[in-house]
Order: sequence, then C-alpha cells, then structure tokens
Amino acid sequence: MSAGSVAQAAEILLVEDSETQALQLRHMLETNGFNVSWRSTAEAALDSLNEKLPDLVIADYHLPGMNGDELTRQMRLNVRTRAIPVIMLTEARERTVERQGLESGADAYISKSAEQELVVLRIKALLRRRSSPIGDSREERQSPSFGTFRRACVLIVDDSSTHRTYLQNLLTHEGYAVTPASEPAEALRLVRRVDATWDCILVNLLSAGFDGIELCRQLNLYRGLAPLPGADAPSFAIVGLGHEDGGELLARAFAAGVDDIVPSTVEADVMRVRIRALVRRKLMQDENWRIEAELRERELALARARAEAASAEALANANRELEEANDLLKGTQAQLVQAAKMASLGELVAGIAHEINNPLAFIQAHQGTVDKLLTEIAAKLPPEAGLERQVQKSRDRVGAMKLGLARIQELVLNLRRFSRLDEGDFQTVNVPESIETVLALLGHKLGTRIDVRRHYHAVPDLYCSPALLNQVVMNIVGNAADAIKGTGGIDIETESNETTYTIKISDTGPGIPGELRERIFEPFFTTKPVGSGTGLGLAIAYSVVQAHKGSIAVDAGPHGGAQFTITIPRRIVS
Repeated sequence: MSAGSVAQAAEILLVEDSETQALQLRHMLETNGFNVSWRSTAEAALDSLNEKLPDLVIADYHLPGMNGDELTRQMRLNVRTRAIPVIMLTEARERTVERQGLESGADAYISKSAEQELVVLRIKALLRRRSSPIGDSREERQSPSFGTFRRACVLIVDDSSTHRTYLQNLLTHEGYAVTPASEPAEALRLVRRVDATWDCILVNLLSAGFDGIELCRQLNLYRGLAPLPGADAPSFAIVGLGHEDGGELLARAFAAGVDDIVPSTVEADVMRVRIRALVRRKLMQDENWRIEAELRERELALARARAEAASAEALANANRELEEANDLLKGTQAQLVQAAKMASLGELVAGIAHEINNPLAFIQAHQGTVDKLLTEIAAKLPPEAGLERQVQKSRDRVGAMKLGLARIQELVLNLRRFSRLDEGDFQTVNVPESIETVLALLGHKLGTRIDVRRHYHAVPDLYCSPALLNQVVMNIVGNAADAIKGTGGIDIETESNETTYTIKISDTGPGIPGELRERIFEPFFTTKPVGSGTGLGLAIAYSVVQAHKGSIAVDAGPHGGAQFTITIPRRIVS
C-alpha cells in the first residue's frame, strides 16, 4: 500500500483548542490529501468517536478540561479505539511532556514548530501500519494468536558493539527478549526464520558498515509476505536510530518503510518510552487482528449453523409434506376403492332387486288367484264332505304366504331405494324416508335389542347428494350398533333453519375417549378389533360432509355414549 493511497483514504481527527492553529494544521493536512475533522476539546473528540472512527488522531497535549494524555488514555481503554494511532502536539520540546504523552498511549510526539514535511512523514508512517500488512487480502490472513502471555521480541541491528550492548541492556531491563545482530545478512536471516515472532526491529541508520536505509527497505518488503502458505505475515515495527533533524535522511527513511525515528543520542528514559509506545501499538494491533479473526470465525460458524438448521428444517418440512401427501394419496385411493365398491354394490343391489321383483310379481299374482279359488271352494263345499278343516288350513297358509311376499316386496323396494341413494348428483331427497330405508337395511344389526328413537323436527326435503344419507348415516348408525353391548338405544334427530340442516345421532354405548375424537376421521384409524373394521367408514363420511361444505363433529352424548352432529348448508332449489 503506497503512501499516496493511504493519504487519499485517511480520515484524521484534529483536537486543538486554538482555532487559528487548527485552521493552519487543517489547511496543511488537507493540502497533502487528508480528510480532516476538527474538535476543540477532548470531550467533544470522545463524543465523535461514538460515530465514525478516524484513521488517526492528532491531539494537542494542552487542552481545556481533559488534556491530551487523558484523551489518549481513555481511547486505549476502549476496544473500538485502542488501536487508532495518536500523535501528540505541544508548543515546545519538553521531554517531560513527551514522556507523559507517550506513556499515556500516544504513538508519536511532534512539536508544533516542526517542519511540515516531518509532520506529514510521521503521519504517513503511522497510517502505513494502521491495517493488516497484506492490505486487501486481510480476510485470508491468519491473525496472531497469543493464547498465553509472551515477552515482546526486539531485534537490534548495529555494527557498533558498544552501542549494540548499550541498547540490549537498556531494553532487556524493560522486559523485552532482545537479540543483537551486527550486519544486515545476519538480521535478514533471523527475520526470515519460520518460527520468528519479531515485534520491533531497531536499525542504525547512521552505521558506517552498512546501508541502514536499504536494510529498512528490505525489511519493509518482507513484512508484507508470509514465509509459508497459511502462515502469518510478519508485522513487526521498524525503528530507525539516527537523528530527527536531517530532512533528506528522514524522507528517505520513511519512504523505505520506517515507522519511527529515534535519535541515537536521546536520553535512556526517552528511548525506553519511545520503544515502549511502538511495541505497545504493535501488540494492540495484533490483539485486534486476533479478536477480529475470532469474530469472523464465530460469524462463519453461526452462519454455517444457521444454514445447517435451515437445511434440516427444510428437509423436515419436505419430509412432513411428503408424508402428508402420501397419507392424502392413501386416503384418496381408499375412498376411491370404497366408492367403486359402493357403486358396484349399488349396481348389484339394483340387479338383484330387479331379478327378484319379476318372479315376485308372478308369485303375488298367482297367490291372489289361489286365495280367490280357495274362498270359492269353501263356499261351495258340502258339509258332509268333511273337508272344511283342510280348506281352512290351506287358506291360512296362503295368508301367511301373502305376508311373506309383502316383506319380500318391501325388502326389494328398500334395495332399489338404496341403489338410487348412491347416485352422485345433487337432488332433492326426503330425509325421513331415506333414513328409514337405511334403518331397514341395518335391521339385522339393530334387531330387537336396540331401540331406535326418531325425532324428525326438520323439514323433510333436503337438496343434497344421496350418499349423505346412505354412507354417512349408515356408517354412524352401524358403528353405534356395534358399540352397544346388549340392549340400548339410538336417537336420530333432525333440525333445520333458513340456512342449515342438522342431523344428530347419539347412542347409549361406551362413548369415544377425548384423546381419540380428533383421530376417528383419519383413514384406516379404527378402535375395533383386527379384522372387524377397515377404518374407512368415518373417513368417507367426513369427505362426503366436506363435499357438501358442511361439518361433522363428535362429542359426548346426552345418554353417556357418543353424539355425532352433521351440519349441512341448505340449498334452496326453485
């Protein structure tokens, strides 16, 4: 990432109480391509950090109210802002002020009287390290992962053994793990080790034995490359040891990738503070990268979990829909089979009724003739013949035959009515007459043990499908008869108003448990023993009622058994 691109993208927050100096600094920064926002107090600056975060903060040390070092300290306490670079400004070169600012967390100290070029170079050096060293490929980078505490690692590159030893002792007392190197080749070999974890590299820019600027350029190039695929790219800070007053040297050093320049003749305390600020900022950046990587991993894991949950839910929904469709198909198939059976039964019954009706009419006609002849013979037979008893017995037998033939005729009539009740088209049906037909056909089940009580309060005619009274009423009454053990009773009641027609059928049987009432209309569900029922009767009854846009419900009956209530919308036919 070039310095130019950094400057173009950088947002700088300027905290300066002097409006005149703020205007001068803002003009200088904007002239160099930075976007600048200005706040006059530290409190106002902290409020602005709750909105869009800047790339860098430049704060005056002497501010009204909260001063610059307290502003920096507050920023370092917040996870969102602790990695933002901070440059501290002051009027004079006061080492005590510089030390206080750096110890509070500032990254660099610049005098307001410093040359504009030095200020811009400092800013660009800090901005160059504000993001991941591999730029836009940051998402693919494995951030540093420090599960346990470790000492910061510092590499000193200086051809002067005296100065090298002085720096090593100074920084070792600060708790750093310090490694000295006397020449660039040794330094590059140490840096390129796969297990290297350097945090800061000090390079003597004024060395007579090697080109310090060139070494910094090579180090800057290397820290943007991962030594092995999948490994972390180095992210150490480069510090040049020289002097801050050499304009051309400073420009070349910052252009080569140096992050900061510390005078080699500076006091030991200032040296420690400057190095401490750089190392602290580098470690905070690493920690931020680690936190961001963990958050990204958690977001990816959450997204994967949500996708898996959605996939599982979709699969469960698909399986449930498939099961429902399969059940519906099985129910429809069973109903079609039952409908075909009923149609075949209707044709069979009609055929049987027709075949019985023909010889029945012949027998009834001849029975009348025989009865008439026996009556004439009885009238003309002389008393002395002694045949009165035989003739009377024959007449009694013919009378019994007449009753039997009448019952056969009634049965044939009911069979013919039953066959017509399976017609699918809607028509006007006499409800009491049709119910009586059904009861006559169920006479073998009802017998004399079950008392059927009729309460016909509704109008007699209903425009409906005959199957409503055939299959629905026959199934419910037949089930009631099967449920009643021994003697009992069945009540059939009809009611009507202007809009609905209601048929209620209740019995004195054991009733239907509440937990089973929602399932009795399911296809193949039955409470009868195996082989005694198909579980289709009430399912077909439910479908027939639904086809009439009506409803069928089951509750506890008034006599302790079950009560079925069938409600059908009335259709007025002109």
